[in-house]
Order: sequence, then C-alpha cells, then structure tokens
Amino acid sequence: MHVWKSLGERRGLIKKTKAEFSDELPVGESVRQITRRDFFRFSGLGFAAGLAIGCKSKVVEKAMPYLNAQEGLTPGVAQWYATTCQGCSAGCGVLARSRDGRPVKLEGNPDHPLNRGGLCAIGQAQTRGLYDPSRLKQPRLQGQDCAWQAFDADLAKRFAEIKGKGGKLRILTGTLLSPTLKATIHGFLGGFKDGKLISYDALSCAAISAAYEQTHGLKVLPHYRLEEAEFILGIEADFLGTWINPAGFTRAYASRRGPDNSRPMSKHVQAEACMSLTGSNADERLRLAPSEVVPFLEALASALGSGKSGGDLRKELSTKANALAHELGEHRGSSLVLCGANDLYAQLLTARINHLLGNEGHTVDLSHPSLQKQGDDRALAGLIKEMGEGQIDAVIVVGANPSYDLPEEFSSAFAKVPIRMSLGLTADETAVTCTHLAPDHHWLETWSDAEPVAGTMSLVQPLTNPLFQTRAALESFLTWGGQSSSALEHLREHWRKEVFSRQKVVGDFGTFWDGVLQKGAVQIEGSPTPPAYREDLNASLRARNEAKPGTYELLLMAKVGMGDGRHAFNPWLQELPDPITKMTWDNYVSVSPATAKGLGLEQGDLAALRPQGLPELTLPVVVQPGQDDRTLAVALGYGRKEGAPKDWKTVGTNVYPWRHLASGFLAASSAALQIRRVGGRAELAATQDHHSLEGRELVREMALEPYLRDPASARPHEQPGPSVYGEHPHGKHRWAMVIDLNKCTGCSGCVIGCQVENNIPVVGKEEVAKKREMHWLRIDRYYEGSEAEPKVFHQPMMCQQCDNAPCENVCPVLATVHSEEGLNQQVYNRCVGTRYCANNCPYKVRRFNWWEYPHNSEVERLALNPDVTVRSRGVMEKCSFCVQRLMTAKIQAKNEGRELKDGEAQPACMQSCPAQAIVFGDVQDPDSQISHAMRDPKRFLVLGELGIGPAVSYLTKIRNADSTEAKGGHHGA
Repeated sequence: MHVWKSLGERRGLIKKTKAEFSDELPVGESVRQITRRDFFRFSGLGFAAGLAIGCKSKVVEKAMPYLNAQEGLTPGVAQWYATTCQGCSAGCGVLARSRDGRPVKLEGNPDHPLNRGGLCAIGQAQTRGLYDPSRLKQPRLQGQDCAWQAFDADLAKRFAEIKGKGGKLRILTGTLLSPTLKATIHGFLGGFKDGKLISYDALSCAAISAAYEQTHGLKVLPHYRLEEAEFILGIEADFLGTWINPAGFTRAYASRRGPDNSRPMSKHVQAEACMSLTGSNADERLRLAPSEVVPFLEALASALGSGKSGGDLRKELSTKANALAHELGEHRGSSLVLCGANDLYAQLLTARINHLLGNEGHTVDLSHPSLQKQGDDRALAGLIKEMGEGQIDAVIVVGANPSYDLPEEFSSAFAKVPIRMSLGLTADETAVTCTHLAPDHHWLETWSDAEPVAGTMSLVQPLTNPLFQTRAALESFLTWGGQSSSALEHLREHWRKEVFSRQKVVGDFGTFWDGVLQKGAVQIEGSPTPPAYREDLNASLRARNEAKPGTYELLLMAKVGMGDGRHAFNPWLQELPDPITKMTWDNYVSVSPATAKGLGLEQGDLAALRPQGLPELTLPVVVQPGQDDRTLAVALGYGRKEGAPKDWKTVGTNVYPWRHLASGFLAASSAALQIRRVGGRAELAATQDHHSLEGRELVREMALEPYLRDPASARPHEQPGPSVYGEHPHGKHRWAMVIDLNKCTGCSGCVIGCQVENNIPVVGKEEVAKKREMHWLRIDRYYEGSEAEPKVFHQPMMCQQCDNAPCENVCPVLATVHSEEGLNQQVYNRCVGTRYCANNCPYKVRRFNWWEYPHNSEVERLALNPDVTVRSRGVMEKCSFCVQRLMTAKIQAKNEGRELKDGEAQPACMQSCPAQAIVFGDVQDPDSQISHAMRDPKRFLVLGELGIGPAVSYLTKIRNADSTEAKGGHHGA
C-alpha cells in the first residue's frame, strides 16, 4: 500500500534535503564570519560574565500564606469541578482543574450523558479565552467607560421611555442553552408591550427544525443517536467535525467502529463536495456538488418507494442512490441518514427517508430533541426587515456577533436602531456599533445552567472570581427587570421550581442540588410522546433552482479549529493544523486537482472569486484531493478585526458577506461562482510536508470481512528488527500506549489538550512556514489511491518513548536519558540545543525552541500550567507521556497507602480523546487495559524494523467495505 501526505509528495515535487538540519540557527552574517580565535575570546568573556552574574544574590520572593484558607484547598494541589462548556452550542460536560483558585485545564466529564468524557479542540482551548487581555474590563456608555450604577440608571430611563410609548424591543441571541437565562429574559420582556426573543446560529440548522414542523407538526431538531446506527449515510454533514455536537457524535460513532465489539461494526458512507473530517473517516465516500444534494435525496427517496426522482442526476450518482437505498432498506430501524444542508427541501426529504426506514424512535430521537441549534432564520429575516423600516426602538445582543457573521443587510438595518446594546466579552464587530456595552462574565466565572438535549440538565459553576468589572448576563436582566437577587440565588430557585419537581429520585432539594453540582448533569424523565409523521409520502417537494451546467459552485464550510469564528483570536486554535489540509493561520479557496489544472492554478496562487450578485474577494488557492470538480470551498470564521489583542494581524478573509437568506434560510452554498487568477502568491503555513518520513509506509488497513474470517491475519508478518543494545531494566512500572486507528477520527482534540497541559508555545504563521511549529503531538494525515477519490488515514504521532532510543546515544551532554519506567526523559537544564537528537529521531517528534516565546501579559500567564516548566530558547523538548500527571497519581496513591490503579494515570491526549482511541497504562500489570491492548492481533509498530523498541503502538484500521476496495489482507511498513 503506497500512501502519500500531500500532492507535492505524490508528484515527486518535494525535495529531500541532504543537510543534517533543514534549518540553520537564526544568527546574523557577522556571526557566521567570526574567526576561530575571536570565538574563543568572546566565549571566554561570556563565561566570566556568567560567573559574575551567578555571584549576585537572588531576588527574594516571599510566599504569602492564606489568611483564611478556603475549606479543602491545599496550595499546589489541584481541585476538580464539574461544569458545562460554553465554547459552542453543543453544551458538553467538562471537568475543570483549578490550581490555587484559577482554572488551568479542561477535560470532558465522563458522567455527562452526551460527550461521556470527550472534549473537542475548541473546548480544550477555552481557558485561553478566560485569560484574554483584550476582554472588556467594564461597561461602556456611548463609547465611554462607566460604572455599573450609571449604566443601569441610563438604561432604566431609556427602557421607561420605550414602555411609555409602547415601543418595540428585541433581544437577539445565539442559541441559549440555559433555561434559567431564557426564562429570565422572557420575564424581562414581559414588561414591554412588544418585546421578543429571537435566536439564530451562525452555522445554521434552522431548515431541519422547520422541516419537522411541516412533517411532524412540531418545530424540533432531532437528537441523532449514532450509537444505535448500523448503517450511516451522511450527506454534506460534517458530524465528526463541526456539525451540531461533534464531541458527542464522535463518542457515539466510535462506539460502533470496533470490529471486535459485541455489537456489529457500523458502515459509514459519506456524500459531500469537499473533503471533510467526517468524509475522511467514511468506509466509502462519494463526491457530489451542493446543487446535487436535493436530486440525490430525491433519487434515494424514490428508490425507497416515495415520490419520483427529478431525473437530472448524474447517472453514476443515480445508480449509487439505488444501491444505497437497498443497503439502507436492509437496516430498517438501525440506519441513519444525516443531511447538513440548510435547505428546507433537502431536510424535508431527509425526514421522509428516515421515516420510510423506520428510524424514528431508534436512531432519530424526537422524544428527547436536541436544543443545541435553536436558531430561527425566518424570524431573523423578519427582524432585519423591521429594523430596516425603523420600527425597532432597542436591540440587545446576547452571545452573538451578528455584524460579523450575518449578511451585510443586517448591519445596515441595525444602524437604524436608536438603542443598540451588546453583552459580548470583547469589543467585537457588533459591539463597536453599539451605544451600550454590558460585558458578560466568561462562562468559567459565572453561575448558569444548560439543557443541550431535552431532559439532560447540567450546571455551570464559576472556577474563579471575575477578573474584570463584568457582570453575568443573568444578573443584568434581573437588574433591568427590577430584581436584586444574585445569579446563584436565582439559579437555585429556578431549579427548585422547574427541575427538582420533575424528578422523583431525590426527596430533598439540597441533596439533589449538591449531587448535580458534583456530578455535573442529571437526566429528567417524563418527555412527551414524540410527534408522528403527517406528510403525504408521495407529495412532490422539489422547488428550487439548480446550478447551470458548466459553472462553479461555492460551498461555505466551517473548520474544526475555528468553528463560526467566535474564537478567531485564540492563537492555540489558529495554529492548530486543519485535520485535512494541514493549513494553519489562514483560510483559502479549496479546489480539486483537476479544476486547478484546468484553471492553471497551483498551491498558494491568489484567485479572485465572485458569487453572482455578491462582492469579489481574493483568497489563496489550496489544491485538495477528493474534492468535487465543480465546487470551490472556503472556510468561514476568518477575517475578524474588531476586539483583537494588541498587535494582532488580521488572519484570513471574512466570507460571511457571501451568505444570503435564500427562501428564509441562511444559505451556505451558491451557484454561478466566477473565479479568476489575479497574479501573485501567498505564503501558506502548512505542516503536511514537514517531518517527511522518506516514503516509508506507516499505516495499515484491511477489510472487515477477511478480518472476521481470520483475526490473526491482521498481525504483522515482519518481526521487530534486531538491536545492538541489551534490554533496559525496568522498575515497578513500565508505561506504554496503544492507539486504535479505527476509532481515531483525527479531530485534533488531543493536540490542543497536549498543548494546554504542557505549556507548549504558539510560534506564529512565519515560524510554522519555516517548519518550526512546537506541537509535541501531531496527527499525520495520509492519502492512498487516486487524487480524485483517495482514502484517508489519520495517525497520531508523538515521542514513541523507545526502549533503545536513537536520540539518547547521540546527546553530548546526556540531556536525553532513559528512566526505569521506560520513559525517554528530557533534562532541560542540561540541554545545549545541539539538535543531534532531533536529527537521529526516525519519527521526527522532537521540537527545538528557536526563540524565547513571549508571555508578556500578566493575564495571559495565568493560563500556564504550574506543574510544567516553561522552556527557554535553545532547548529541545518533546512528549513526556505527561510525566507530571504520572507523578501526581503515584504520589496520591502513596499518600493513601495503596497501589496505583489502572487508568488512574492518564496523559492529556488520552483523557481528552472523544473517541477513546488511546489506551495508556502500565504493561507490568498483566490485567491492565494496556496489557490487553498489547495482545490485540491488530497491533503493529511504526518503523518496528529498526529495532528501537517504541512504547507506542497502533491498531490496524479496519474498513467496513468490500475487500477489493480495502485491498484486504495486511499492508504497511
């Protein structure tokens, strides 16, 4: 099996360097020309100066004890609290680690029924938003900072005027997961003659709930249960990456992707225009343009016996739709069809297909609908119309940035509203146009709650006191409504009346409250009977214009690390390589290899794009294997300017102005797109060609059918190579890791989790382009097959903690040494930065600090993990298996007089993985999970033939596809 990391590598365009190091030290020409004699003279002076400095007394630092210590708080010992992530509208449960009163790390809450311990990259990066120095520090009135008392007095006067004349007030929000906040807002609006709450989502799913309102009589977003699905068909729905609930969907999806599970392994087919994270994990993938989504669904419904096909679908897609309908029919009640297009007709057809397949009540849950996307695009269009006509007296924006992520007509209409208020955390694009700013707390500073799925309730509790003079949105609406209770008091009272009364398990409210606060979530029974399908199954649903033949189509998508753009100023997320393109710090127009060739475009060329009737924008080109030839794709969430940190350069281009309200819904695609080359090139900071492994094949796959016939056939045929070294003696523990490639989706949550845990610096776009990124853990993405229809593999790669590590025997100062527990340790104080170890590492997982990466802001420094040393310039660093966590777990076990339990010590990558693809533990314990995983016949070593004894191994990827498609048998290095 021949795999490739990029088109350049496949086409032989990547030049292999012969130099020992690919990059030289950043020194000036005058230093390069220095003579040997002068070098020793200067170095002698430097050594003497160092001795002189060392003789000086150190600065005295005083440790101040607590005057009144918090109960249960031991300085230097972490505490964990259950809360709910508010980084997006998914509402995942998290466990927050607090050190001395400040949160430093977030993990998924295993007791939360939705994400069950997993957390996505955006969730992992939330502490950076808390310690953002560009946050608003206090309220602003007409552009001037003021006190809350003066702010509230001004608003009281203005609200009284609106009430007196019977004026109109609107509150515009993103999806509000908090039932308490929503009830409080409705109570506040009750004091106005014409007050309304309107919600929208930048990444809208409004067409789904609108479709169910038409087909079932109830406006709901189904809760999709992937853990119950044996056959999944995804159509333009990146449910593992950016759609609705990625962490929860990943956990459910991965639970059915193991060939050795008690339940059958699911089969996944994905139909889409641009290669998504979800498509890269599919057993089978189809390319189709956005305009073909509705015809494809029509053909599928027709093949299932409902309605007639439109007849204008490509023959190969029509044939495939018939074949898929047959496979879906064989899994009635255990199949699932998902469509991510925000198009009413597409969603009506999807609801019809799931009904025909008997999926309602099984994989499509309408009894406990999802509340994670509550936006109403039609109501939003009505608000824009009202504002444009000058009918609205005041608009309050909560948890949204509509001036950035909505079409231009919103900003024009919003400017006509006399009172414009934002409760945003920063002076974003909406805030700078407002008359009043009432900054909300960060969610790690406040009390609140969440109900992401009907009946699943969770609490949000503060991990620290507010850093600035901000105020919780809940308290603001209470104050403006004439109530004086605190957020906690009001929240408890709401739960006493509305939540406690809906359960019958616990009789005392105090006990109930404390239990939910400790566990993080509770499920309330008593959901209503699900609505029944009421549409005519043979009614025609087709009513839209299709793209003209020969034209290109635009697809606006979201990237895994950036989402809708609300976290665009988070450098951790900007530097996270996209799981598919491996690009950082930019968005771009993605084109297929065939289209790029036809247009004369190459990677990095600048191209101008103009959708019909919309402004022209210029973006760099990225040539993407597996993309539909007629579709040009661009990521949303970039190009933000307002509310940026000091010295921040605008990253990417904002393409939200290209969206429009088509038939009442925010469209993410557009036909009749024009593209032309404008000359010039852009430097793209991509990582897919970094750390080239010289053509060696490093991943393995086989088909499900031959594996089930003979599981032993997955075992590697070759044996590990011989070693010139004897075996290392190991102590009480020997740590090892196994990564299941069948579960790993490449979501990159582990990459950010590792970065946050280990204080890994952000280096910036220019340094990434020079191959100087610092991530200890990377996810290698490999292609196999043709450029048009490749298969994709994701392989996490970190220090392999080799028993006979090549890095150890070349270090001239013994800075890299072997521990008795099998860890390859890096001693920072010894390291002089020769980089010999990096050159000798066959996995290319060592990182060199080229610069003293700044931590200038006092607020930003609060995000650093105090358990891990911050490295300085000239030092080599790498994955340590989170040795600080191993030591903490061992110390706790020792203090409690017991043995370390299996699973008690977890590195950050394992704990954060939504798919539970990583198993870590002590192989000296024969009953541990890692020992069982080491005996799996699918297990293989990367570059095992070198005989260096890596402690990290992988499980072969099994595809639920024809053995001819997956090529069967055993492949790899």
